[in-house]
Amino acid sequence: MEFSNPFDAPQGRFFILQHADRHYSLWPEHGALPEGWLVVREPAMQEECSLWLKENWTDLQPAAFAAAGGRK
Repeated sequence: MEFSNPFDAPQGRFFILQHADRHYSLWPEHGALPEGWLVVREPAMQEECSLWLKENWTDLQPAAFAAAGGRK
């Protein structure tokens, strides 16, 4: 079965990206990388990426919110 949305492909490979607010995103290996995001992990299978995120993305607060002492 072919997937029209590359984010839904269970066998797809994904970069893990991070932006200035320290949030992460999975990004399809064959897609153009969006501006403002940095590659923090080279392409891997979706399950492997999800495990990496679970272990490494422990603070969900945006960086600007955390810098303001939790107040905005």
